Amino acid sequence: MYSQHYSHPFRIWLFFLFFLLGGCSVGQNLGWIDQEIPPAITEKDPDLEPVALESESPLQQELEALALTGRWDTAGTSLVLPDNAGDFDQPEISYDFPITINRQVELYLELFQGKQRSYFSLWLARSGRYLPMICDELEAAGLPKDLAYLSLIESGFSQRAYSRAQAVGLWQFMSGTGREYGLDITRYVDERRDAEKSTKAAVAYLKYLYEEFGDWYLAVAAYNAGPGTMRSAVRRSQSNDFWEIAQKKYLQLETKRYVPKLIAAILIAKDPERYGFSDIEYEEPLAYETLAVGPGLSLDAVAMLASTNSKEIKRLNQELRIGKTPLDTEEYLVKIPPGSKDLAESNLPRLHSVVTTEYRTHLVRSGESLAEVCRRYNINTTTLLKVNNLKTSKLVAGSRLRIPFQTIEYRILPEGMAGMLAARNDLILHTVKKGETISKIARQYQVPADMIAAWNGLPSVHRITAGQQLALYMSNGASPVTADSPAEIVSSAPETENLTVLSATKKQAPSSDEVTAELHWYLVKSGDSLWTISRQFNTSPDDIRKMNNLKSNLIHPGSRLKLKDV
Repeated sequence: MYSQHYSHPFRIWLFFLFFLLGGCSVGQNLGWIDQEIPPAITEKDPDLEPVALESESPLQQELEALALTGRWDTAGTSLVLPDNAGDFDQPEISYDFPITINRQVELYLELFQGKQRSYFSLWLARSGRYLPMICDELEAAGLPKDLAYLSLIESGFSQRAYSRAQAVGLWQFMSGTGREYGLDITRYVDERRDAEKSTKAAVAYLKYLYEEFGDWYLAVAAYNAGPGTMRSAVRRSQSNDFWEIAQKKYLQLETKRYVPKLIAAILIAKDPERYGFSDIEYEEPLAYETLAVGPGLSLDAVAMLASTNSKEIKRLNQELRIGKTPLDTEEYLVKIPPGSKDLAESNLPRLHSVVTTEYRTHLVRSGESLAEVCRRYNINTTTLLKVNNLKTSKLVAGSRLRIPFQTIEYRILPEGMAGMLAARNDLILHTVKKGETISKIARQYQVPADMIAAWNGLPSVHRITAGQQLALYMSNGASPVTADSPAEIVSSAPETENLTVLSATKKQAPSSDEVTAELHWYLVKSGDSLWTISRQFNTSPDDIRKMNNLKSNLIHPGSRLKLKDV
């Protein structure tokens, strides 16, 4: 357990009440410097957590029923259709996936209309969100659009669905196959849960399987079992006919069921009323705009930028695993509701975070130690002792402890207000010692690690170096400096320095490419980074560094930067 000794022991509790106006704006270079992920960003979010695959619940029911259907061929018992079913080739209903009617297909038609009706109704309702996009991708690739219903039997059209075999997403990719087809799967993002990216990958995979096997039944069975298993089944059976292969034991029953289940799903989904599904409320088609943001931005902040609710933003960005944009990517295209991009971009420079400390109560159990409580809540011993005015680490069963924890709120500041608020903060300069990491420094000062990275415009997401100086912006009165890690406290800009931008016409003789250029002086605010400033003035961080002879990305509140109007 990490512990520390503060140089101001009687004021340590004040630190937990600090007010931070940090630069968690979407453009800032928030990066994770070491490989550790603090618990604060890995807490479970019910709107982003994986969801158990619904079709696994009735699986045993399906397998038992299939075992009683007899031979797997095209000459099974005749299918009993509704009286008004008519011909399958009637003009208003057409199929571009081969339709075979046999005992196994009939079984699934009965299951979907009967015991699994509630599941199938839910899957049909969800299909409205994804079908237009999936059909467009299939058509563009020259594949049957009816293959869209493969996602129905795979995941029930659920982006966050996962199976016991660890397959994930609309198309139930295993991690190896997903990566093979270009899907990123990291601690921060799982693109198997991205509707469009996973669909593109699934279309590419299906196209590859069809090119190899030359038959759609074999191709979709291979999608389930893997191409190696299907190659073996074809070789051992000496047949390219799926139904003939299925009569033997060359394939598991879980794979055999895949083809008749898909056929039945296509039949019902394309003509639901004929099969008694007349009350389905289909979801609206997936639609969104994208906003380029920096790493580590909370989806709650994105919701505020776009003037919508967090639940909707999370629903649009279900590939994100921690409720933030990836911490290892310089820029991320976050999805926002259609029509909100202009508003979000205008709010971008004025987004600030407010970090406060709240408390929960812990009831001490018999035999419980202070170290156990600290591990449970991920706080250090010194902090817990000071917050509770304890002089000994011995705990009394039944007593109550105050447990501090941080909350971050986001605000869109009015124009011109950020400069005034910046004056209320102190600047602390921390010199990095050998072996220190961003996570360790964040624990020392009780601030989010991603905010430290943002404040300093750190160019690398992998490391910091000994001797490097980091700037931290704390509220006046807070003194988090430790005896073993001294830091220099520098007063921030005086309150009169609240003018955000000063403009002046360039007076020196301009070069040929600067004849019409205008020079701006920008007053750096708390939380600014070169990335956010460059976005605001339509330039680049490199240009700002060159114009101001900066040797790094480090900038400080109260300083002025020269900016060329482009």
